[in-house]
Amino acid sequence: YDLNHDSALSEIPMFEKSCSAGSRSYRQAAVGLGLQCGLLLTAITVLWIQFNHLTAEKDQLQTSYTNLTAERDQLQTSNTNLTAERDQLQTSYTNLTAERDQLQTKRDQLQTSYTNLAAERDQLQTSNTNLTAERDQLQTEKENGHQEGWIYFSSSIYYISTEKKIYSESRQYCRERGSDLLIINSREEQDFINMWRNGQQAWIGLKRDTEGVWKWVDGSELITGFWKDGEPNNPKGHCVTTGLGSDAAKNWVNNPCYHQFVWICEKRMFISEV
Repeated sequence: YDLNHDSALSEIPMFEKSCSAGSRSYRQAAVGLGLQCGLLLTAITVLWIQFNHLTAEKDQLQTSYTNLTAERDQLQTSNTNLTAERDQLQTSYTNLTAERDQLQTKRDQLQTSYTNLAAERDQLQTSNTNLTAERDQLQTEKENGHQEGWIYFSSSIYYISTEKKIYSESRQYCRERGSDLLIINSREEQDFINMWRNGQQAWIGLKRDTEGVWKWVDGSELITGFWKDGEPNNPKGHCVTTGLGSDAAKNWVNNPCYHQFVWICEKRMFISEV
């Protein structure tokens, strides 16, 4: 009897048991590994799908970013251009506003000038109408004056009386006829009167109310006189006559106003000078 042979025979079932147990473990491991591989493959597939999706999304975002960047640049350029255009328009507006203000000022000045000129024109038209009427009236008076003994000389008509009166009555006569006693303004007028008075002394419109101050009937003071030598010398002679002597440059004398002389009236006719 071989103990080793028995021992070996006895170990065969145990080996078979061991192999059977190992085979089951292997199968379990293989199944587990297969499951893990399946899960891993599924995970990889999911990740790959997500990767592709994210890549596509990234590309889309990149395209959008690029487009937005280009649009931003275009908008920036447009903004710059619009800003420049706005500044130009602002400058133009400022210039136009200043020009408008200048034109308004000039318009107002022209309107004022026009108003003033229109008023002046109306005044001139009124003056012209009045002067025309006055001229016609004076022309009529001049023509009538020639018929009544008035004589025309250098824008005035003159009348020398044929009767004698005191100074105040002589002046009243002249004023009742729209004239006044003679005012002599020049040597030419003095010569004319001297030639026309027929050698008589005649009252003229010169007198004094204050010693040394001789005034014409229009209130103006005497500037140039044609006094006879030594005149005026009569302390009571407050009124003046012309015509004493043949020298026209020296024939005024002062006489008391209550003396009676012929007189000379003068009516100014300014229109004839226009």
